[in-house]
Amino acid sequence: MTDNQGVSRRGVLSGIGALGLGAIVLQTGGTYTDAEAKAVRMEKWPWPYVKLDPAKTAEIAYNEWYRVYCGAAVISSIFGQLRQKVGEPYKSFPIDAFIFLEGGVSGWGTICGSNLGANIVSNLIIGPRTGESEDGMLMGSEILQWYSDAQLPTFKPKNPKFAGEIPTTISNSPLCHISVGRWMKASGKELKSPERRHRCACVTGSVAYHLVELLNEWKDKKYDTKGEIPAAAFGIQTQMNCGDCHGGNIPSPPQAKVVK
Repeated sequence: MTDNQGVSRRGVLSGIGALGLGAIVLQTGGTYTDAEAKAVRMEKWPWPYVKLDPAKTAEIAYNEWYRVYCGAAVISSIFGQLRQKVGEPYKSFPIDAFIFLEGGVSGWGTICGSNLGANIVSNLIIGPRTGESEDGMLMGSEILQWYSDAQLPTFKPKNPKFAGEIPTTISNSPLCHISVGRWMKASGKELKSPERRHRCACVTGSVAYHLVELLNEWKDKKYDTKGEIPAAAFGIQTQMNCGDCHGGNIPSPPQAKVVK
């Protein structure tokens, strides 16, 4: 027995399980479309990916910053294109819901939203470390390190919202308040200034550009990750630069006992 989309109910049951099917039945009154069936199978990786133009993606991310800010702008710049080029599961993904990544998550200045958006993208396209590969998480880690080390922003939009020149800075941190604060000190500009807004939009474009470079390498099966999980080396979850925030009060894990 099939519905009018030609999807076998037995095939759906075997592919997504009775629980997922039940959710669709409840929502659609007993019928479901091919797109809805695909949406329930969103937790299968890798997601279909086609290579994108890094420069075009960065332009989209820059302009989207002024609509949904850093994190959602990175997601939108990539998933928005894949909605058109691929379709599902990207059409079902709620891009604008991630506007809360703004300002280091709801304005709290923690991880820069562009880094968080990049991690969401890499872990959804490639898959999280619970899947067949850890490359999604490691690519996210690589982005964090690149962001910390790069002279940002690296990207200059074709039609900037602010026409003047702005300084570039190295944050030595993936954190929003360190990155923005260091730039504000170098520029002498306030948080609400058009220069600062333009700077963060350019940084968002820079992250989107580099992420697509890495995803294209992955698609070509040429990706050799530089990402590392710091806890493996330090014995505690950490970033590479603690001194800006902690000073002499940097927490350290207990020393492991040596068994003779």
